[in-house]
Amino acid sequence: MADMSPKQPATLRIGELLVEKGVVSHDQIRIALTEQKKQKEHLGKILVRLGFATEAVILDVLGGALGQQSVDLEKVVADNEAIKLLPKEAARRFRVLPLTYDMNRNRLSVAMADTFNVVVLDQLAALLGGDVEIVPVLAIDTEIDKAIERFYGYELSVDGILQEIETGEIDYASLERDSGEYSQPVVRLVNALLGDAVKRGASDIHFEPEEGFLRFRYRIDGVLRQTRSLHKNYWPAIAVRLKVMSGMDIAEMRAPQDGRISLSLMGHPIDFRVSTLPTVHGENIVLRILDRQKGIVALDQLGLEDDVLNTLRLMVARPEGILLVTGPTGSGKTTTLYSVLNHLNTEDVNIMTLEDPVEYPMSRIRQTAISDNVRVDFANGIRAILRQDPDIILIGEIRDEETATMAFRAAMTGHQVFSTLHTNSALGAVSRLIDIGIRPEIMAGNIIGVIAQRLVRKLCPQCKEAYEPSDLERKLLNIKLTPGPQVIYRAKGCVHCDNQGYKGRTALMELLRFDRDIDEAIARAATLKELNALAQSKNFKTLADVAIRRVNEGITSIDEISRVVDLTERLA
Repeated sequence: MADMSPKQPATLRIGELLVEKGVVSHDQIRIALTEQKKQKEHLGKILVRLGFATEAVILDVLGGALGQQSVDLEKVVADNEAIKLLPKEAARRFRVLPLTYDMNRNRLSVAMADTFNVVVLDQLAALLGGDVEIVPVLAIDTEIDKAIERFYGYELSVDGILQEIETGEIDYASLERDSGEYSQPVVRLVNALLGDAVKRGASDIHFEPEEGFLRFRYRIDGVLRQTRSLHKNYWPAIAVRLKVMSGMDIAEMRAPQDGRISLSLMGHPIDFRVSTLPTVHGENIVLRILDRQKGIVALDQLGLEDDVLNTLRLMVARPEGILLVTGPTGSGKTTTLYSVLNHLNTEDVNIMTLEDPVEYPMSRIRQTAISDNVRVDFANGIRAILRQDPDIILIGEIRDEETATMAFRAAMTGHQVFSTLHTNSALGAVSRLIDIGIRPEIMAGNIIGVIAQRLVRKLCPQCKEAYEPSDLERKLLNIKLTPGPQVIYRAKGCVHCDNQGYKGRTALMELLRFDRDIDEAIARAATLKELNALAQSKNFKTLADVAIRRVNEGITSIDEISRVVDLTERLA
């Protein structure tokens, strides 16, 4: 059991803190204090023994009070690079567990029961050479010993585990126990693959069985990359393990299934949304990686230019109406909406959501998952939410006339409504809503604005290559044919970007803010050409305009923006 006593004098006493956070009641604290006079134990241990709270909950609250990150070691996936840095004897002696190692920053995070033990931290730094930055993470004392025994002494690298599997037989019975049996190499193999994908910044993991082999692909920066191939003999065991971890029926192989996995990777909790689909060569399994640290960001960290960010803030500040985000799958619509909700999430508003499914749990926000099993769809979900006294409503997607009608009804009764719509551009949202069945006079005055967005890869700053654009590229980029060198950049590839030439992504946003003039044009059923001319007169920037600006700034390449934005109209 971790030492539950606070280490900083300015920190609240643990009993007061737990009551304040709603973990225990005043009566339970009084009972525990009475027991403490008899037993002379730490209050946290007594609360756990009496069944008033769990170790994990107390640890989480205490970590937050001390400004320290905490970790549940039962859900941690071992990082092979971190484990190799610290010998098992040292981990036992110092009672620490290496969690993750960031080679770029030379930073090692370690789980400790007492994160303020300066002596241990100094000894660790000396043992590791002094150049490695040690980041302590709060963990339960007894769990540290178990984790050391679980992680040390076993092969943790993907190649080493594969060699181990090739020389032995797979015990399928142990795979069905959801206990993290590290003696079973397939358990370690799946964990190693998940950990490797997260480390490399993947958003999706694809397990794709072919006739004679199994293909692994990661989607990194929006592009699928094959990472390795295995013999098909490995697939049954890997599929069983993934199904067990995600709570699926391992016997069902002829129907699609959905599940969810929660693990601690790279020092923080990460969820995986798991989907299976039967194919002619076996079950195809895809995992969507849901990292809260990446999925919920502040508005000013979305990578937007100042003028675009200011327009977005003006749109969000409007007290009622609908704000729509459009774009294809994987264009960052959910990230943008969660960033807006995070910006508005204060004590004085009631925010409620309908999602399919809920991707990132957020405090204070009432989130509801759409489910066919209990007959909750977007339309009747909105009806139910309107009886819950909401201020702000998020609807995952407007798919049909009934959902659109209910969304506009909510907007007309004084609510802020946020949703997504499948269109190619911001102006295309108007014709799409008309096509669904919303009359122009209903749209006028009730739409805050429309955001159309795409994600493009950023050029690797270490290896991007300058060159002089061709005449065609000059025309696309609106570069005047003036004498002297005109420079833009293209991808090259180096060790820093895994020889891809790109590292990371940035959002391209087309913001159409609705005002009285645009509302009036919509009400009189103006054509798309008329609406476009009106928007252009108000300094409206299309996706192509924004993309070309990023090329001229050296952030991305013309090849990359051509992949996601239609530039052909600029040649007319």
